[in-house]
Amino acid sequence: MMTITIFGATGHVGKHLVQQALGKGYFVKAFGRNIDNLIDKDLRSDQFTAIKGYVFEEKDVLKALEGSDAVISVLGGSFDGKDKTRSLGLKNILTQMDHAGLKRIVALGGMGILDDESGNLLIDNPDYPQEYLPVGMEHLQAFRFLQASDADWTFVCSPDILNGDKTGKYITSTDHLPSPNHSQINAGDLADFMLQELTANHYLKKRVGISRL
Repeated sequence: MMTITIFGATGHVGKHLVQQALGKGYFVKAFGRNIDNLIDKDLRSDQFTAIKGYVFEEKDVLKALEGSDAVISVLGGSFDGKDKTRSLGLKNILTQMDHAGLKRIVALGGMGILDDESGNLLIDNPDYPQEYLPVGMEHLQAFRFLQASDADWTFVCSPDILNGDKTGKYITSTDHLPSPNHSQINAGDLADFMLQELTANHYLKKRVGISRL
């Protein structure tokens, strides 16, 4: 059975990923600075390992990747653009994946990195909400690092994430906003899609728009 390393496992999407991955019978290595907050950390101890580490530390990340088959990154951070976890953290993950001989990664970004009808990034549109620009630029840099890597990546460009469970009622689209687009997605549904895509490989080296139905 597959072993996956989850970065950002202590966040609200990360917690759903841990639960659902264990439910699929996967072996899960959950990486974070505050692993004491991980839900169900005492359950299924033969399948679950909590790894305390710092995503900017090369040795911490490499250790978390060794022996894994694939990676999911749902790194978070502040919205002011000063926190570089989303970009430089992902860059370090990609570098250490190369050292560990790992190829497959599904990473989380934002919907501003999708294309509009003219082929331009949504984040470049004049009417794009200014308050989301700093974090959007972090997502853009993360996307550039993925593009420049040798990894088999999928970049899930999420709208507003609701703290809700999996419903299975959502829609996805390659490189663009899906239609219909409600600009929201449950954390549980986001986790469900990322785990499915990890092995389905429908969106290799693609961005993915997603929305609840």
